[in-house]
Parts: sequence; C-alpha cells; structure tokens
Amino acid sequence: MIEVCVLEDLLPERGVAALVGGDQVALFRLLGDRVVGVQQRDPFSGANVMSRGIVGSRGDRTTLASPMYKQVFDLATGECLDDLGSTPVDGLPATLRTWDVQVVGGAVLVGNPAGRRAA
Repeated sequence: MIEVCVLEDLLPERGVAALVGGDQVALFRLLGDRVVGVQQRDPFSGANVMSRGIVGSRGDRTTLASPMYKQVFDLATGECLDDLGSTPVDGLPATLRTWDVQVVGGAVLVGNPAGRRAA
C-alpha cells in the first residue's frame, strides 16, 4: 500500500484525485472517517472527473453521482445504479473500479484495485 495523503487533507464527502501506480484514483472521505477510492475516469463520458462527483445515498448505499451525465454509482462496489440508457465509451464497463483504501494512524493508504493482487 502507498501513502497518498493524511486524513486531514480530505474534506468530508468531497473528492480528490490521486495518481497511484499510474492509475488516477478518486478518493472520498465518508462519515466515520472512512475513505474509499474509485477510478477517476467516468465510464460514460471518458473524462477524468469522478472526484468532482456528488456523494449521496440510495437506501443504505453510499453513492457517487457523476458530474458529467449524472449516472449514480455505489461507492462500495462501483456498480452503476442508474445508467440512464447510456452506453459506456471505448468499451469500458459500466462499473467503476474500486481500490483498497485504509486509514492507519491518520495516513491514507491506497493499495491495488479491489480484486487484483500484487505481483
């Protein structure tokens, strides 16, 4: 895992972008000082803008609305909850990749994308 910032650098429910191992990752500090990471690239527009999205909720799910075409994603799984009949660009999947993120001693550590092991 790579330390990318300290928790105090992140404002609650606001996103920031970080470059982690060549990937652009959008980090969000949630309630309870939990931090999650998803891909920065919006699969429906192709723009690297997800850190500018709006954090919200649907039922018990914490969500992120894309700032481009307003698709809503589950921040825990990356699942698109509302694709509005659009098709992702460049053959991208409609889901966001998620990253393993931990807060240890106030440091925000980002690991591999979820589901991918270190080589």
